[in-house]
Amino acid sequence: MLQNRLDLFDSTVASTAEFLRGSWPEELSNVRYEVAPMPAEAPEGGGVPRWATFPAARRIVLYRLPIQRLSRLHRDDELHQRMMIESCVFRATAEMLGRDPWDLGPERFRFL
Repeated sequence: MLQNRLDLFDSTVASTAEFLRGSWPEELSNVRYEVAPMPAEAPEGGGVPRWATFPAARRIVLYRLPIQRLSRLHRDDELHQRMMIESCVFRATAEMLGRDPWDLGPERFRFL
C-alpha cells in the first residue's frame, strides 16, 4: 500500500498517542491529540513551534509542517521521520503533564 507523508504523520501521531494513553490511562484518558498544518499565529520571540499544549482544554496540537520540514534529520528516511514525530508527541505530552519525556515511556526506547 502506498503511503504519503501526511498518512505517515497522522498514523505515527495516533499510534504514539495510543501508546501513551495505555501507559498513562488516568492522566491522558480525556486528552485530545490534534494535527494542524501550522500555528495560526507567529509566536513572540521568533521560531516556529512544533506543538502547542492547552492543559485547561485537555488538548495537544502538533504542527505537521514545522515538524516535517524544519527538523534536521541526519538521515531522511521513514524510520527517522517516525522517530522525530514520536519524539514531538512525547515532548508535547510531557509538557502537558509537567513531566520529563523520558519518564513517559522508559521501556519504549530500550534496545536490549
